[in-house]
Amino acid sequence: MLENNKILLATSNAGKLKEFKRMFANFEIKSQGELGIEEPIEDGLTFLENALIKARHGAEKSGMFSVADDSGIVVPGLNFAPGIYSARYAGEGASDLDNRNKIIEELNKLNLKSLPAYYVCVLVGVHSADDPMPIFSSGEIHGDISIEASGEGGFGYDKLFYPYGYSISMATMDSNEKNRISHRAIATNIFLEKLENIRAK
Repeated sequence: MLENNKILLATSNAGKLKEFKRMFANFEIKSQGELGIEEPIEDGLTFLENALIKARHGAEKSGMFSVADDSGIVVPGLNFAPGIYSARYAGEGASDLDNRNKIIEELNKLNLKSLPAYYVCVLVGVHSADDPMPIFSSGEIHGDISIEASGEGGFGYDKLFYPYGYSISMATMDSNEKNRISHRAIATNIFLEKLENIRAK
């Protein structure tokens, strides 16, 4: 059971933590970094597998209800890269800037200024490491990935990602708007609804 409204967010990504803490505002949030929990090896082949690996690891190490996400950007025109390798597209230890420069380089090789792309977020929650019924949700937002960087907010590929229906990049949006339409917001809203249904039983 979810005890005392406490949730472990099984991530050490500062950008993700900032967004999730807003979205899970009704819960007492702990991050794995606060508890000294090291990140597990993510050797899954899908966003779902990696999120489950992280959630189970967090629950095992903390004894808390553990929520993990795996997210990234998918560009079908680049053979669905970066995908699950979004955080390390330019290599292990790559910065957000390194990864953005890598995707710009790939677009330049094709003599393209932009390509259709979509952000994906998969959330998994487990009560224990061997929880047989994890809670799952996912969200997507579609748009174009561009060689033109814009904006100072967000993180990851936000400076290059222009959602459909908007003339500005994700990094240019204010946090309230981003938290309303983003892949992470969509996945979180579905997740919270499922969590409330479980708690009400």
